[in-house]
Amino acid sequence: MTTKKNLVKLVLMSILTAAMTTFTACSSDDDALDDMQSTHNAKRAMKSQSDRTVLVYLAGHNNLSGDLEKNVSQIKEGSKHMAGGTLLLFVRTMQSGRTPWLARIENGEVKDSVSVDDLGIRVNGNYACDPAMMEPVMRYAYDHYPAREYGLVLGGHSSGWLIEEEPNRPVSRGFGHDSGNYIYGSAKWMNVPTLARVLEQGPHLTFIFADCCNFMCLETMYELRRSADYIIGSPAEIPAGGAPYNEVVPALFEKTTFSTSIIDKYHAAEEGCLPLSVVKTSEMERLASATRAALDAVQAKIGNGYADTKGLIHYNYSNKNISHRQEYNIFYDAGDFLRSQLPEAEYRQWRQALDSAVVEKRFATRWRTMMTWRYVYSDFEMTPEKYHGVSMFVPQDPTGQYGKYYAKYNQDIHQLQWHTAVGW
Repeated sequence: MTTKKNLVKLVLMSILTAAMTTFTACSSDDDALDDMQSTHNAKRAMKSQSDRTVLVYLAGHNNLSGDLEKNVSQIKEGSKHMAGGTLLLFVRTMQSGRTPWLARIENGEVKDSVSVDDLGIRVNGNYACDPAMMEPVMRYAYDHYPAREYGLVLGGHSSGWLIEEEPNRPVSRGFGHDSGNYIYGSAKWMNVPTLARVLEQGPHLTFIFADCCNFMCLETMYELRRSADYIIGSPAEIPAGGAPYNEVVPALFEKTTFSTSIIDKYHAAEEGCLPLSVVKTSEMERLASATRAALDAVQAKIGNGYADTKGLIHYNYSNKNISHRQEYNIFYDAGDFLRSQLPEAEYRQWRQALDSAVVEKRFATRWRTMMTWRYVYSDFEMTPEKYHGVSMFVPQDPTGQYGKYYAKYNQDIHQLQWHTAVGW
């Protein structure tokens, strides 16, 4: 029998149960809403993330400043034809009153421009090739414009792996040459080991396109092997005007064909007068092992002497005089040298490792320099068989005429990881 007292208890229990059910349901709905919001935020973040962010880093506070202004115009034009992605531009020029700046370039327009002062970067002299400048600029760029992949373009002067104290006053070393006095006088360079340390602080790069002279040497490729999947550039001197950025910029954002497009467009713009190559860095360890074996065979052949480099392809000279001097040559074509020193079978074995690393190359019978080809590069012939796309240093006799320069190079090479890997 249900009493009034029991009836009241049942009603109260029903009300309490309903309230608890309603509360539980509301809690579940709130959790679901939170989950939905989190998913929405994640999707929105993913959607806002670019497929590829590419930073074009131009160190032009030197005699390239005038050409660099043209580069900036071409970059703007090229941005109109990009198929997605985020294009960033960092510039230091000799333009009066303009501090180095970083901006996003979209559809031909400069967006979100900030100066290094805005970023709170305080570097004495504002040298673009000072690690204290480059590292925070790159950190800001990649942190504020995240992407699934990253690329880097380096524009400026370069002399491959060559080492000098930083700052210094040579006409050629490392990357950059950042000064306020044309190209002579006080300047700052960034040696390649320093560049590698800076790049390794940031995200791993899909590619580095080096629009500067003599970058494609085995010493530099090995030093940067942990920084990027592919490195693109020339083993030789490049023209002061650099790449045709109006055509190259869209190529920087091609998903899988970027390297082919970059070198094809550059090669065509120079009417074939520029050797170019693409190196797959994951193959550099294998190439180093093969090169060590090859150089051991060369060393056994020459003993305590020095290899004959007469008639070999060389990609630059380092003398300040206008007369051509063989003893100043530094960047010898790696394959042309080993082809001249090894039996055919041993050369072919080494060549397999090279071809795995140098995945693409474009041949040139000559290249444009500020010196005439006949005057500076008259002692060798360019042929497809001799050309291998990358250079390497070959130690030279330090006791001959001008040998003091080679004595320094023979010592400086010890600072490169390539020397440890191959023994030369």
